[in-house]
Amino acid sequence: MIAIARAETRMLLRNRLVAATAILVPVVFAATLILTQDNFGGSSIVAALLTIVIAALGVYITATTTLAARRQTLFLKRLRSTTVTDASILTGLLTPIVLINLIQLTIILTVLAFTGSAPQNIPMLIAGVLAVEGLFIGLALCTAGVTNSPEHAQVTTLPVFFLAFGVAFWIALTGTEEFALIKRLLPGGAAAELLIDAWNGTDTGAAIITLLPTLAWVLVTFVVSTQIFRWEPRR
Repeated sequence: MIAIARAETRMLLRNRLVAATAILVPVVFAATLILTQDNFGGSSIVAALLTIVIAALGVYITATTTLAARRQTLFLKRLRSTTVTDASILTGLLTPIVLINLIQLTIILTVLAFTGSAPQNIPMLIAGVLAVEGLFIGLALCTAGVTNSPEHAQVTTLPVFFLAFGVAFWIALTGTEEFALIKRLLPGGAAAELLIDAWNGTDTGAAIITLLPTLAWVLVTFVVSTQIFRWEPRR
């Protein structure tokens, strides 16, 4: 698994398009929101938007593209013919993507805390970030199952990306007093609410309840991915 992760890190950094999607674009987006955070209602809302969008770009789209590319070149098929387990293969391929994204988010949210208000419930903020990472990994595995090529990933990832971003922005603008159940059940909705509340200092018990819908989405996406993920090119 470690060898796969090292090789994947090198390939990730060599691919300019994927590297830009995973690293450059999120940084530019983060800088824009941090500099204009007062226009969005403060640090907590910006933190939620940044986490959702950066994870969607850096994990969801990047992971989907990577898995489609490795399948197209028969890399997945070759790895599967070895003694390495399926779980180890996927973990090795996806770990660098997740680690890079977590490092980015740590730096960006730290800058946000110093330029605006500081987070009040850091443990639940961390739990929210990790839940978002898990959500987008699960969604990437599902989307990769219906994606024929890296180029095709630019199309197949758009619906989920815009849905997650739209829900997060909807909550950022209107809160959860209206249509609360709908907002929380949509992918990314409960996570955005949790991130906002954790930054503002919500009670841990209430935050755990808000965390549950995202964990349910993680479970569902991983179960579905076991049925639709493909190891060989689609014919």
